[in-house]
Amino acid sequence: MSRRSGGMVGAWAEMQRQQQRQVETEARRQRLEEQQARAHQRRAAQSYREYRQAEAARRTEELDAQITVLQNLLASGCRTPAFSASSLLRPEQIAPFAPGRLGQPVSMPVSDHYQAQGGWTAGRRAQAQAEARARFERDWHAAQAAEAQRLQQLAAYQREYEHWADAQLADTRRHNTGIAELTEGVRRRDPDAVVEYFSAALYASTAWPEGFPRQVAAAYDAAAGQLVLDWELPGYDIVPEAKAVRYLSSTDQEKETARPVGQRRSVYREVLAQCVLLVLHDVFAADESGVIESVTLNGFVDGHDPATGRRGRIYLATVMAPGVTFRGLHIEQVDPLSCLADALRGQLSVRPDQLTPVRPGRLPQDIGNRVVTHGTDDDPDLYSMDPIAFEDLVAELFRAMGMQAVTTQRSNDGGVDVDALDPAPIRGGKIVVQVKRYRNTVPPTAVRDLYGTVQDAGANKGVLVTTSKFGPGSHTFANGKPLELISGTELVDLLHRHGLRGRLGGDASPASANSTATVPDLRLPDDYNVLGMSWTGDVRLDVCALVCQGNRVLSDDHFVFFNNPQTPDGSVRALPATAPDKAAICVSFDGLPAAADRFVLVAAVDPETNPDADLSGFTNAGIRLLDPALTELGRLEVSDGRPGETALVLGSFRHRPNGDWDFVLGGKGYTGGLEELVRDFGIDVE
Repeated sequence: MSRRSGGMVGAWAEMQRQQQRQVETEARRQRLEEQQARAHQRRAAQSYREYRQAEAARRTEELDAQITVLQNLLASGCRTPAFSASSLLRPEQIAPFAPGRLGQPVSMPVSDHYQAQGGWTAGRRAQAQAEARARFERDWHAAQAAEAQRLQQLAAYQREYEHWADAQLADTRRHNTGIAELTEGVRRRDPDAVVEYFSAALYASTAWPEGFPRQVAAAYDAAAGQLVLDWELPGYDIVPEAKAVRYLSSTDQEKETARPVGQRRSVYREVLAQCVLLVLHDVFAADESGVIESVTLNGFVDGHDPATGRRGRIYLATVMAPGVTFRGLHIEQVDPLSCLADALRGQLSVRPDQLTPVRPGRLPQDIGNRVVTHGTDDDPDLYSMDPIAFEDLVAELFRAMGMQAVTTQRSNDGGVDVDALDPAPIRGGKIVVQVKRYRNTVPPTAVRDLYGTVQDAGANKGVLVTTSKFGPGSHTFANGKPLELISGTELVDLLHRHGLRGRLGGDASPASANSTATVPDLRLPDDYNVLGMSWTGDVRLDVCALVCQGNRVLSDDHFVFFNNPQTPDGSVRALPATAPDKAAICVSFDGLPAAADRFVLVAAVDPETNPDADLSGFTNAGIRLLDPALTELGRLEVSDGRPGETALVLGSFRHRPNGDWDFVLGGKGYTGGLEELVRDFGIDVE
């Protein structure tokens, strides 16, 4: 199994690759536009026959250009910048505060501009003067009020900017600290750090043309200072089968001239040799700390073994390159085949076009089990699993659940990692699956992108599988849409339920965890209150709570809803409701964070259960205030719902200066459901 780099540097490398793909896509678009423009000009200036001849000549030039790129692969690759840890560092520069229009004071009226108008008599002149003074005073007070409002908004905007700037600076410093720790780990020859660093260096390299694979599995022998790599080589189809194109006017068709088999095979062998040398060049060029004394590289392709017919990894090249020997080469000037075979004593398949294999040297899996898993647990660690292996595992899970599932090709997959088909009638259909091997919370943008992919692919459902978790913004956006979010803990549970293996970091499997886990204490302490909510009507509602400072929720984790049943400190929890209540939230007002001054209760229509419902049937609603023993202490009435609204602020408890929490009736409704409501409280759903 090949490996893409993981972790922080791996994420950076993935971002670089995405940016490179965007650049390549834009370049292809520009080339297409230029070709179309040239074609239009040719059609306007030439006869049809001349135009077709020119098109055939252009295609021949493109074939020649492809061969030129392949023949110059090593030389052009050696001219690209070497990977460096310093290139990963972010500058600690924050965009300066720009208040825009708020930075411009309100213009104050000038009394001289308010002259009396009209008045032929002394009385009329006095009246006109009084009217002018009244206009001036009215406009002056209005301007003063506008200026006071501007200053207030400016101060609030500046506070928001300072909060944002502090967060940006803290994130940059965390990132740079992580890079420094990784660099130090490489210097100490820590195997994990070395593998992470050099895998990222290879994966992020800009030396490879479009269409070349970039998959690597790596392990590091610290005692020998040897990096062992499996690197995927391009297939035989990388060399164009056609050599030239000519136009036949007699049949009004283009005819391709085939490239001689011997020439095509010769070019392909030379390409493979250049690939091997270029990987070695990238590794040794990135070795700033001098920890690589030698590299064992095995080049492979995925194909059907001619002897067995089975699909698998076929090794076409292998070499063990000492650093002293390789660094003494003028690699950009060598003959690739001679250099690999003679100078480095490597092996290259004599018939790579027919997948004639070579015997690989030392393999990554020969050096412990750092390629896929860490530690000695029986279950593989999903965090450190090779990304391709992780996609295969997810596809296997879907198959174990009775579906048809295959992983997609590794490029141009349209944002789909696994294609699945649920054969079940009515609820079944096409499913597109994305997998995110993350440690941090998946951002809402990933969920929104999946929804776009579902629509573009015409699928019945989209599933996002991750090793981490999802925040409120992601769940809120997915609610009511044909999307399903599977967090890391849910994934591990599904794997074990269907006979597969997997764990999250040091966590044991569910079975072993249950043997030592304790049942949580569901009894409520004396300082908690229970808020039981009831209403008439049969519409299904989700009742949620937000811990806020002013009109902004403290964080995504302080939004308690169906997928986040409690705050991090446990001061707010969702509880199973007991009759006559339909929903229940418990809260310790004394245990709320010091920054919290508002505790908001909201309700929203469940669009999955009642997709066409609104809050017009939400009537006779009330909140019962209960003690931990569920003894009723009082009742609070809340506003009824209105037609067209799908979410409603029921009310909020405000923290008063004397320490009490008073209830303030809500009533603000939203037509955009829970998504619009939580965005109003500062939760990112984009």
